[in-house]
Amino acid sequence: MRKWLLLLCVFLLVFNLAGCGAGEEPEENLFPIYYVSKSETKVEMHQYPLQEKETKAQIEEILRAMATPSPKNEYKAPLAMGFQILDYQLENGKLLINVDEKYKELNTIQEVLVRAALVRTLTAHPAVNFVAIRVNNEQLFDSLGNLVGWMNAYHFIENDGKEINTYEEVKLKLYFANETGDKLVQVTRTKEYNTNISLEKLIVEELIKGPNSEAVYPTINPATKVANVTVKDGVCYVNLDENFLSQIYTVTPEVTIFSITNSLVELTNVNKVQISINGDTSGTYREKYSFTTYFERNLDLVEN
Repeated sequence: MRKWLLLLCVFLLVFNLAGCGAGEEPEENLFPIYYVSKSETKVEMHQYPLQEKETKAQIEEILRAMATPSPKNEYKAPLAMGFQILDYQLENGKLLINVDEKYKELNTIQEVLVRAALVRTLTAHPAVNFVAIRVNNEQLFDSLGNLVGWMNAYHFIENDGKEINTYEEVKLKLYFANETGDKLVQVTRTKEYNTNISLEKLIVEELIKGPNSEAVYPTINPATKVANVTVKDGVCYVNLDENFLSQIYTVTPEVTIFSITNSLVELTNVNKVQISINGDTSGTYREKYSFTTYFERNLDLVEN
């Protein structure tokens, strides 16, 4: 009798499990989309049920969602703030978005928030590693006149849930040249900075400004402009303009390269550094260092 009862229980259990599975709908493919808060002080993430399966269709669906206002006015859609996307191009993990001239009418805070929402949303897609914005096919510049190049989510991580104009104090370890220009000297610089700027970019900009002390010497042409600095999987990508190639100081090529590398690798999220000139890695620095190289920390150059 017990044997029959046991068999009956097993049968009912299997039947119920099969019945539950047959009637269930598959889980939604939830995708994180960032919108601008009502107060226009931060971006906030909302889960969106992505319907499309192919990459191109998914990108288009995401962009449509970012242009759709909140039904309850809970947040602001970043692509419904007065400008339009003219076209976009996705190639080798880089998504280039071309917007119309109305984009320039956004105020400074709105522009940063829209850019943060776009970048953080789109780089969450596995096919997108970096995002760049062009205005009517022309380069985008921020409110300070700095070129805005390729971006990833790390550019804006400091702003998550914070006021857009927050300032923080940070201690940076920077490497400048010794008097003869053949060794590096580490200095510590305390800096109050706007958290809209990544620490990586701040470090490169401080190196370009040069030292504050007569005991150490500059390593980079001060005319150099920073196009953008990004971090992915422990690699810091430093994109500089062509002025970097012109060395006006008496320093060796390795001192310049590892001035940048050693300073950036002091950050816990950076293990290697790659330098490019206007996004191009095909050249060399002073005919010695290929820009295709991923540079690692070099303590042999540091003066004791």
